[in-house]
Amino acid sequence: MARVERALISVSDKTGIADLAKGLAEAGVEILSTGGTAKAIRDAGVEVIDVAKFTESPEVMDGRVKTLHPRIHGGILMRDTDEDRAELASLGGKPIDLVVVNLYPFEATVARGASHEETIENIDIGGPSMVRSAAKNHARVAIVTDPTDYEETLAAVKGDGFSDELRARFAAKAFTHTAAYDGAIAAYLTGQGEGGKRLAFPGTLSLVLQKQYDVRYGENPHQKGAFYADIRAEKGTLALAESLGAGGKELSFNNLVDVDAALDAVRELERCGAVVVKHTNPCGVATGETLVDAYTKAREADSQSAFGGIVALNRPVDLDTANAISETFIECVIAPSFLPDALERLQKRKNLRLLATGELLGADHPGLHFKAISGGLVVQDRDASAGGEVMQGRVVTAREPSEEERRALDLAWRVCKHVKSNAIVFGREDRTVGIGAGQMSRVMAVEIAAKRAGDQAKGCVMASDAFFPFADGVQAAIDVGVTAVVQPGGSKRDDEVIAACDAAGVAMVFTGVRHFRH
Repeated sequence: MARVERALISVSDKTGIADLAKGLAEAGVEILSTGGTAKAIRDAGVEVIDVAKFTESPEVMDGRVKTLHPRIHGGILMRDTDEDRAELASLGGKPIDLVVVNLYPFEATVARGASHEETIENIDIGGPSMVRSAAKNHARVAIVTDPTDYEETLAAVKGDGFSDELRARFAAKAFTHTAAYDGAIAAYLTGQGEGGKRLAFPGTLSLVLQKQYDVRYGENPHQKGAFYADIRAEKGTLALAESLGAGGKELSFNNLVDVDAALDAVRELERCGAVVVKHTNPCGVATGETLVDAYTKAREADSQSAFGGIVALNRPVDLDTANAISETFIECVIAPSFLPDALERLQKRKNLRLLATGELLGADHPGLHFKAISGGLVVQDRDASAGGEVMQGRVVTAREPSEEERRALDLAWRVCKHVKSNAIVFGREDRTVGIGAGQMSRVMAVEIAAKRAGDQAKGCVMASDAFFPFADGVQAAIDVGVTAVVQPGGSKRDDEVIAACDAAGVAMVFTGVRHFRH
């Protein structure tokens, strides 16, 4: 493993760069740098050679051209042969063994709504060129693009040097970095509409995903699978959740899909809230004064289905809640965090996986939703309505819902959004009591929800993700004691549905919003 004699550092994100430069200097590494990076290194009391002095060529065009020079790229791309060393020497260059580069903040510039001219200026040219040169020549050169790798970099420089495995790993990370960068530029440029207006969906959409681990199998044992995370994933998403206990095995393909469904649903709840999911559908949702109260009610909403389910909670998990969770076989719990005594309690449970998201994203957070089809993807913006549709909805019956019914309708409607269509939710103001999911017939979904609710159907409310095409679905709910209904409205037979409610003294609210989930 060759010793690092010379490093080139040019970074936009200067996190940790002073400590890195000091460590390299202590190891006797000569440092080349440019502009603001060189200033930051000098300000840290470390000697640095300006690239312009190294190349004997000044920066030109306001810094647009500074590292695009044969002495730089020759020093990076040089192979460890006598011929390449001689040719580099004839150019007046010297070998560069370590390249530390991260790129202009293009995506951040787009995100803050900068002008087109400023955005174009934040397309890095020299940076990606150096990154790609070093990554291509990783047999000799180490390329570092992530500040979180500085500690490992210094350990290699001060130790036995960069192993072949480490240089290859850093090179793969570097190409991932530039692939994402180029994808973001392509999306920006193909997303320009007339008059500079941004298109909702650009002409080119690139996804860069990093493999996290293989799953035991796919949806079924004869299928293989793996978990990949979007490198642009936000904090609070499943991709960046911290595993606090694997229970002896990793999450499976189905676990991951269910956990994501549970996490998405629990974001809807403002009070202490709990969601229990089975096969991507909520089977119990509840709120309460305490987290353990919410969880217990959610579990008991359908205790049979809760067995072997996924639990999502919207508050840090305390010991009381941990004890309640331990009473039932649960596959996974995801929450913002776990208090130490709760974590200790749950980590003793065999095969229970624990995930911490940190601060939860809001129900209205923007994002794209992808669904794979043969040969491609269909893409949509996520259903980011943040509630309030019931409270602002239009009462279409003679009777207005009571305040208690409105609160119950609001919860049932929020839950309905996360149930596979056709979806029906029976509920009260603090819990669901019956859910009918994924039925081909809406009246069948009502009948299943009613059966789940049993005696609790009397006096509860009902939410439907889409309109009732006939009055039979509403009538089936009325027959078991439902007192109020929320639905989008919009059927050509709305008058018949309203009449059925009026005849029974049932209140009904139209939201004008549909929540299909296929």
